[in-house]
Amino acid sequence: MKKIISFAIFCLAIFQVGAQTFPQRENTHRLMSYNIHHGEGMDAKMDIERIGKLIIAVNPEVVGLQEVDSVVARSGNIDILQMLSEQTGMKGTFGYSILHDGGKYGNGMLTREKPLSVKKIALPGAKEARSALVVELDKYVVVNTHLSLTNEERLESVKIITDAVKTYDKPVFLMGDLNATPDSEPITFLQDKWQILSNPKQPTSPSVNPRSTIDYILGYTANGQTYAKYKAQVIDEQVASDHRPLFVDIRLKTPASEVMRTIPYLQNPGTDEMTVMWLTNVPARSWVEYGTDPADMKRARTFLEGVMVANNKINQVRLTDLRPGTRYYYRVVSQEITRYSSYYKEFGDTVRSDIKSFTTWSDYSKDFRVIVYNDIHSNMTMFQKLHSLIDSKPYDLVIFNGDCFDDVEVENDIVRRLQTYTPRIKSDEIPSIFIRGNHETRGEYSPHLWDYLGRMGGRSYSAFSLGDTRFVLLDCGEDKPDDHWVYYDMNDYTQHRVDQAEFLKKEVQSTAFKKANKRVLIHHIPIFGFKPDSFSPCSALWIPVLKKTPFNVSLNAHMHRYRIIEKGEDGNNFPVIIGGGNTEPDGTVMVLEKKGDKLTLEVINAAGEKLLEREL
Repeated sequence: MKKIISFAIFCLAIFQVGAQTFPQRENTHRLMSYNIHHGEGMDAKMDIERIGKLIIAVNPEVVGLQEVDSVVARSGNIDILQMLSEQTGMKGTFGYSILHDGGKYGNGMLTREKPLSVKKIALPGAKEARSALVVELDKYVVVNTHLSLTNEERLESVKIITDAVKTYDKPVFLMGDLNATPDSEPITFLQDKWQILSNPKQPTSPSVNPRSTIDYILGYTANGQTYAKYKAQVIDEQVASDHRPLFVDIRLKTPASEVMRTIPYLQNPGTDEMTVMWLTNVPARSWVEYGTDPADMKRARTFLEGVMVANNKINQVRLTDLRPGTRYYYRVVSQEITRYSSYYKEFGDTVRSDIKSFTTWSDYSKDFRVIVYNDIHSNMTMFQKLHSLIDSKPYDLVIFNGDCFDDVEVENDIVRRLQTYTPRIKSDEIPSIFIRGNHETRGEYSPHLWDYLGRMGGRSYSAFSLGDTRFVLLDCGEDKPDDHWVYYDMNDYTQHRVDQAEFLKKEVQSTAFKKANKRVLIHHIPIFGFKPDSFSPCSALWIPVLKKTPFNVSLNAHMHRYRIIEKGEDGNNFPVIIGGGNTEPDGTVMVLEKKGDKLTLEVINAAGEKLLEREL
């Protein structure tokens, strides 16, 4: 009858554990503790594999195991920790407390990463020697122990452990079978310098109909709380051991030096506004401190329908009501959010960038120097070389005219390019504008690209005035028909181009356009100079609007070779300058400079040769 009941309990437990899922929050660390009863389950079977399967299902970074046999006769002379290490793929560390039955018996630790250091602390145990296994990892330290059955020895043990960890300068966690209930003297002592992270209201022993909480995970707080608890769970596993396993998810507070992921980069420039963007490595609440006096700055935050935009890693603050032609000082500020729940929040360090400055545009300041890049295609060596050719003189704006953030498959494709472009162009003081090329539309992560880059007016096409010069920026979309098989019926750039044709009609009739002294058109795919049998996606829609429009120049890209289409050569009412590609020496950088009424364009290739120098 006992065997039938045990088998029924076993089957029920397998069903229950199999039905459980253990989701984990991003950026958290999972710590697990389990007294495994030397591998013998409540069904009287030695089954190490089912313990390993449970560990794999929970997927912790660290597992503290108690009652671990190493080549002990009662468990079949097997090395339990070695078996679990091989099954889970984790590193095994063993610290025996006693010699037993021909082998060793004590505490074990499984860790994803190789420990930096390991030591064993002897603890009081008159009838059975006890110990604590201390494993130091890169970001934290874990102490795993199984305490004595007597209260006096338990109390002395927790004092020894607490004293032993005080010298660590990183978070410390204590886990194990403490053989003490939450209201006992040892646990009361621990709570002076430790925080109970596991849930003491969820009993852990025995595994069937548990009545007592004697297994814990705690965090050391005497050196300051360096983590936040997100989740604590006792797992409903009734058969594999006489204790139930438990785990906690914690988020470590990030060192201040690691909070920021990019420097600030200025977007959406204007006479009375500027958008400041930056990325953090961790979820944060962020703001900008700014003003005309670096000693007297006010705070600007982003709110959406009354709620501060926070707990994210992409930070964007729009500064408005600025004075034209004025120098503003600013710095970005981010405070890590380690816990964001309905009624409780915890925060890490507040990190401030260096104070930088920018100058708003003015209708009365007509001179400028604008740098234009195109078709970098991830060749950052080419970009660095090109920029070195033009950065000796100050510039006011950088425009990336397509295929500079190409084929984005994962977030890091965007971030790596930002981390190259932004410091090189001094984006924390010089604004930049990104125009989409056809390759920016490609890749699994490409729909998220605009989350990281500012759009003037909230669209991928726009117009703005820099002094008395009008710039019109267009988005050509893809370079094949919408019904091409490669798009899987997921594109409608035709309508997008129709919308821009309507935008162009209104723009060329606008007061700002008509009053402008100079006019510059910029888009990625050229609309003039195509062979009659070539597909030109924008030509039919845009040329009718542009053929009589008095632009001084159109700056284009896409063809990967430098070319000039002179005014009137292909029905164009203005010269068309097409930039080169991303190989030596064809890569080009364009410099558009205005002094008084004189607007000039230079095109320089990667060999440093000036391909064009023309007044427009």
